[in-house]
Amino acid sequence: MASDDLIDRLRIGNQQRNHSAAPPWRIAALTLLVAAVVAIAVWWLWWRGDSVEVNALVVERMQVSTEQARASLLDASGYVVARRQATVAAEVTGKLVQVNVEEGQSVQAGQILAQIDDATAQAQLALTKAQLVAAHSTLTETEAELANARRTLQRQRDLQSRDLSSQAELDRASTDVAALAARLANQREQARVAEREVILQQRRIDQLTVRAPFSGIVIARAAQAGEMVSPISAGGGFTRTGICTIVDMASLEIEVDVNEAYIDRVQANQPVVARLDAYPDWDIPAQVKAVVPAADRQKATVRVRVEFLQLDPRILPEMGISVRFLAVEDSSTDSTETSRPVPVVPSHAVLNQSGRDYVFIIIDGRVSMRAVRLAANAGAGNEKIIVSAGLNGGEQLVADATNPNLADGARVRVRN
Repeated sequence: MASDDLIDRLRIGNQQRNHSAAPPWRIAALTLLVAAVVAIAVWWLWWRGDSVEVNALVVERMQVSTEQARASLLDASGYVVARRQATVAAEVTGKLVQVNVEEGQSVQAGQILAQIDDATAQAQLALTKAQLVAAHSTLTETEAELANARRTLQRQRDLQSRDLSSQAELDRASTDVAALAARLANQREQARVAEREVILQQRRIDQLTVRAPFSGIVIARAAQAGEMVSPISAGGGFTRTGICTIVDMASLEIEVDVNEAYIDRVQANQPVVARLDAYPDWDIPAQVKAVVPAADRQKATVRVRVEFLQLDPRILPEMGISVRFLAVEDSSTDSTETSRPVPVVPSHAVLNQSGRDYVFIIIDGRVSMRAVRLAANAGAGNEKIIVSAGLNGGEQLVADATNPNLADGARVRVRN
């Protein structure tokens, strides 16, 4: 076979060339597909790098009492204090021979709490009583002498009228009556002094018996039998100035320091719900008793006194307590309604910022920061909080509102 024929066989014809080449529309489609994949990949990488991964939850509605659902205008914390509390001390210096109380004991007004050694005072009382008896005896003797002197004077006057006695004897009888009358008046005053001395000495003995000034509970016992007590400090640490401390449990109330920037939310007779730190699930009804009309310039606070509407043995002095100042109930609301459904959220879904509460609502991949008004803890270990305004129920929230990467309008992706 000639070489020219072989070369012609290897040469590609125009028809074969056109058949093997790809159509232009296929190339364009492939190019668009590759570009779309690259764009999606770039967008996905950019979106994941710019968004915050969060857990989400749906706002539930829960049936609660109308009291729990009332809006809280202000939350604060304070302490339980007793308006009537006294550290009982002796009125005089002496040695204790008996202490009749212990911590936790209930006492009544006038009950004997302690006894100070009164042996010397009793001896002094016996002496003053003896002096009083002697004064009365002397007084009786002088009264008898005066009566006799007056009879003698009368006889002298009769004799003088019949010229049977001299004027000197009459004058002497008159002088005796006057002298005895003056002595009797003096002795009567001495008898009164002796009576007052007995009363005073009895008062001194009464001071050696320490009594309860009012009914209450003994919360501290500071002295023991055998120790010296005094109404004033004697120095050196060997003399007690107090015997025990009594608290009138009926006078317990709450003292709260409210920031002066929010004091306009508090007024007298405003309803309050209190919760002891020791009993966080127990709502105690209370109300504002008074707003003290003075501010503390160091702390920029105003003291508010809150009274309990229901006392309980579990409430103890100096306990920590949190209070919620509630909004005054609207008169247009149905007073017969005892419960109603309200939105509740976990406490960690609420962000407190600058004294206000917020939640993050997830809408179309972004979060919206919404202000809410809280009412009360809804139970379950105080993990859920009643929302009185700002939510309706059913909204999707960020579960952890304290995430530092969250901000109003931020992109988020839901993890769960």
